[in-house]
Amino acid sequence: MRKRLFFAACLASQAVFAQLGVPTVRLPSVPQLPPAQTLIQQLPTATGALDAADLRDLHQLRIRALLAAHGALIERDPHGEPIVRSEILALSPGDAALAAANAAGYTVLRERALEGIDTRIVVLHAPAHVSTARALQDLQVKDPQGSYDFNHIYIESGETAAADPPPTQPGLGSAPAETARKVGLIDGGVGATHPAFRGVTLHEHGCEGTSVPSAHGTAVASLLVGSTERFHGAAPGAELYAADVYCGLPAGGAVDAVADAFAWLAREAVPVINVSLVGPPNLMLQEVVRRVIAHGQIIVAAVGNDGPAAPPLYPASYPDVVGVTAVDRHGRALPEAARGNQVEFAAPGAEMVAAASGPQAFVPVRGTSFAAPIVAGILASSAHEFSKAAADEAIANLAHAATDLGAPGRDPVYGFGLVGEALRPPATLASAR
Repeated sequence: MRKRLFFAACLASQAVFAQLGVPTVRLPSVPQLPPAQTLIQQLPTATGALDAADLRDLHQLRIRALLAAHGALIERDPHGEPIVRSEILALSPGDAALAAANAAGYTVLRERALEGIDTRIVVLHAPAHVSTARALQDLQVKDPQGSYDFNHIYIESGETAAADPPPTQPGLGSAPAETARKVGLIDGGVGATHPAFRGVTLHEHGCEGTSVPSAHGTAVASLLVGSTERFHGAAPGAELYAADVYCGLPAGGAVDAVADAFAWLAREAVPVINVSLVGPPNLMLQEVVRRVIAHGQIIVAAVGNDGPAAPPLYPASYPDVVGVTAVDRHGRALPEAARGNQVEFAAPGAEMVAAASGPQAFVPVRGTSFAAPIVAGILASSAHEFSKAAADEAIANLAHAATDLGAPGRDPVYGFGLVGEALRPPATLASAR
């Protein structure tokens, strides 16, 4: 057990694995950790030795690190999930409800007018003497017909390796025959100066107009629309609408920012939206997702890397969201990938490379985060019309074209099957380096 926990601590400290969070046991000190590249090489076999409890511990390690660094801003909800401290979300509250909350000492911090989906979210701040959990209960009692929830924080569902060694030169997979017109991304910021985005029309949203590139957002975006002589994503050259919901902030990835990103993409009529973020169920996010899908858009989301025994993660597990798992070069589901009815497709998510945040590098990536944009890019190339019927047809066509894996027909491990395998570089990561 100590050996497994030591490995978990190494992964958390190097940020090479998705959703690492908070254990209830005391971890041994780790004076010197192996390089991130070494851990990436070990993952295909090392994670296979971890059981379901280990994978849950990894999720808890990630949350623990978040709380340790930003405890003044972030805390846990009653189920242990990260939330913004003292903030409660209200979905389109009436004037009477807001007046009652104000009379009880609650203040309006900000309001998100979600014009693209015809609703709004109000962020309320709890009085100093009231805990966040108590504040939610209090507001629900004051307005039983209203919709209130915590401002949960959503975490990336995959990690990139450090780019300290010489840049990885990716192998060349098969280029898609057709590119999409528009595709959306809700993630961290995109490093637009990377050569993979040369010629890509990029529309950015969030961060008050400031660009805050991130390793995760850059990597996912490259797998969506990137293209160089030796690398291409699933929809190379497509017009990318990228919403940064992190902006380098401690409480980045909160529900109200994610909701605002969805509304922007609805206003811009972007047919397919990739979300490689995961978190718990949330009433505000659920309603926003429902409205976006009813609007005729396709939401593609990573199912997460907490292991096959973990509870469902969101937004991938909401109805009609296209949940994506990840497989290795041999068509095997990653041992850390979630399983369940939310899995609709499998795509390459290991032994892959993507653009790094540096100007030239490509780095190894692993996780369901990096499988989702492959599915999103393929769907975006066939879902040009903006309607629910067109969205349903594009998903059905992709299901028909998928390579069945696992049990015959749709199953909880691979969904309808594998798509996008031709995009995988033919060289292994070891030979690519």
